[in-house]
Amino acid sequence: MTQKPDHPMTLDPPHPSAHPVRSRGITRRSMLKGAGGAAALAAVGAGASVAGAAPAQAAGLSVVEHQDGGRMQFYRFSTPSISSNPAVNVLLPDGYDTSRRYPVLFLLHGGGENYSTFDTKYDIRNHTAGRDLIVVMPDGGAAGWYCDPESSNVGPRNWETFHIKELLPWVDATFATTGQASRRAISGFSMGGFGALKYAAKHPELFGSVSSHSGPADLRIQEGAVVHWANFTAGATDLKGGTIYGIPWDQARVSADNPVEHVESYRGKRVFLVSGTESDRYESVVLPSQQSFEKALDGAGIGYERYEDTGAHIVRWGRMQQDIDSLLNHFAKGA
Repeated sequence: MTQKPDHPMTLDPPHPSAHPVRSRGITRRSMLKGAGGAAALAAVGAGASVAGAAPAQAAGLSVVEHQDGGRMQFYRFSTPSISSNPAVNVLLPDGYDTSRRYPVLFLLHGGGENYSTFDTKYDIRNHTAGRDLIVVMPDGGAAGWYCDPESSNVGPRNWETFHIKELLPWVDATFATTGQASRRAISGFSMGGFGALKYAAKHPELFGSVSSHSGPADLRIQEGAVVHWANFTAGATDLKGGTIYGIPWDQARVSADNPVEHVESYRGKRVFLVSGTESDRYESVVLPSQQSFEKALDGAGIGYERYEDTGAHIVRWGRMQQDIDSLLNHFAKGA
């Protein structure tokens, strides 16, 4: 079935040929593999405050700037985890009502992008209009790879710590979320697609749905092409000669972050995967990495949806829209 964006996007082909590779049903069981962690977050979320009021603070995290843009709330933070002040956009649903509780999507940008890209470039407001969903779009560094790096020459750049230990509890404490993993999703494009898979694997108690749009799923594919890619791009930009995984590699660090080595973490979750089939320098790595991940999921009997679409390394808004609506339907069925 061909899936098109709701409006023309310069990065999306006008007539994508969409090929569903596999769709395996997820068995109906609890999404929570770590009830203790989810319960703690739920307790934090129970005290959610209205956006625009004095936000609750997570340990070590403080708001240094806030702009109230109606549906779009902008925040800049001071945190010991990041030596610069990272920014976050939080997109609220139409008619946001603090007496209700909403599911949350953490949406992670790609390399060379930032917290604003899904708004300024990909029209996230239109694609979530009329949908009861809070979308959190954080900075992740131009080449931060959603990691706490092995080394940095510009001060702390611990993106994983910031997102997981600081930002996520802050979101639940500040907005009308459910605070439940079974209604919390994570998704991303390219580097952000890897980040989504990585976070869901390393912190399975926090997310009930994970999606990767042209994100690599096997760090060791093609003799470690993704590890080399992460080290080079981060060292050349964000870390000024530092590295994500070390040189030589810290093999334990690579394995800890590698989605394909942690397939059991995805059991019971909604898993949604998309890759392009054009052999550009990105999809030529992403595609076989997702195929490797698919094989591992099949071997473990874990359900997922995966699509291979014609075209290059781009955001396919038809698939992104499908993903957003599908995760909301999934959450509604599990409510």
